[in-house]
Amino acid sequence: MSLTVLMNAGPWLSVPPPGYGGIENVIATLVPELRRLGVRVVLASVGTSTLPVEERLSVFDDGQFANLQRPYNQVCGVAQAHLNGVVRALRERTDIDLVHDHVEAVGLATLAAMGPDGPPALHTLHWDLAKHPALYGHLDGGDRVRVNGVSASQLARAPRALREHSVGHVHLATPLAVDADRAPQPEKGDHAVILGRINPGKGQDVGARLAQRVGFPLVLAGPVGPYHRPEDLAAAGDEARQNPDVRFFLDEVAPHVDGERVRWVGTVAGAERDDLVATARVALFPLRWEEPGGTAVVESLALGTPVVATARGCLPELIEHGRTGLLTTDAEELGELVLAASLLEPAECRQVAASRFTPSMMATQYVQLYERVRQLAGAPRIPAAA
Repeated sequence: MSLTVLMNAGPWLSVPPPGYGGIENVIATLVPELRRLGVRVVLASVGTSTLPVEERLSVFDDGQFANLQRPYNQVCGVAQAHLNGVVRALRERTDIDLVHDHVEAVGLATLAAMGPDGPPALHTLHWDLAKHPALYGHLDGGDRVRVNGVSASQLARAPRALREHSVGHVHLATPLAVDADRAPQPEKGDHAVILGRINPGKGQDVGARLAQRVGFPLVLAGPVGPYHRPEDLAAAGDEARQNPDVRFFLDEVAPHVDGERVRWVGTVAGAERDDLVATARVALFPLRWEEPGGTAVVESLALGTPVVATARGCLPELIEHGRTGLLTTDAEELGELVLAASLLEPAECRQVAASRFTPSMMATQYVQLYERVRQLAGAPRIPAAA
């Protein structure tokens, strides 16, 4: 097809990210498959992004993630500066058929405020929709701006105004799911793993406490605020406590981290991440929030690791209880389920991932949404490539 999409990744991390980076990893997974389908991609990101695309647009040379949780009055211009660059590009050029936006709140508000001057836009909702009620509860994107969720449960909890702009949901995908059912399964160890940014919603403190109580090894893998390694956090000193995630880690998680039963290893990526998860007995998700998308969940399945989790958010959509994982509404039961999950077959997890969570499936669904958004906006139909 002949379709040019401006993919707005935002100013926070490069694409692909150097380690942790949920949204940026989603974009890095999606874009190659879109290009394989004939979509031209203009990537709006930071200058250090290396993802192959037709064109790049950058306002910042490097990612601004370290600023993300600083006081609002110090950093409120970061996302706005990036969006200003995007809007300027959209007004200067006529070849952008659609904007696919991934920037929380600011991206949606800016694109809606452009009115009829902008191209059709699809804003993917990657987060908890209980936030930003004044925006989501009163959204008016007209016929031109639409949204999609990353799970059905996420959209079901959305404010009415947001649901009225929705064109559906697309589950997240992982390159690890490609031929996952044919991949060799490494020998399983005894450890459980919690993969993801450490914060109250992910519940690492619950997992660490249960590991100590029930008696299973637990590895916490993910950044604490802007700090990707334990030595980075240690070197930051007392000023690090200004970050709320750092305070949560130091006050609620660190007392259970003894370096033996419970370890925090910081951000892991690539082969190190894959080996850590593939050899784990389970991937543990002791959630306190309604998980919207679950990238780490589908990655765990693709690596042949059953999931043990609180049944919140998208988890019941992604996990087949008793086949690919064990779910509960009682967080105190999670420790016992970690032990019970050893009866589940890693091959079943890999088979489900290969059939449901491949990048090609995600890209095909997004191309369908792009055409739907353009139809609703009254844009001319994009012809398929010969």
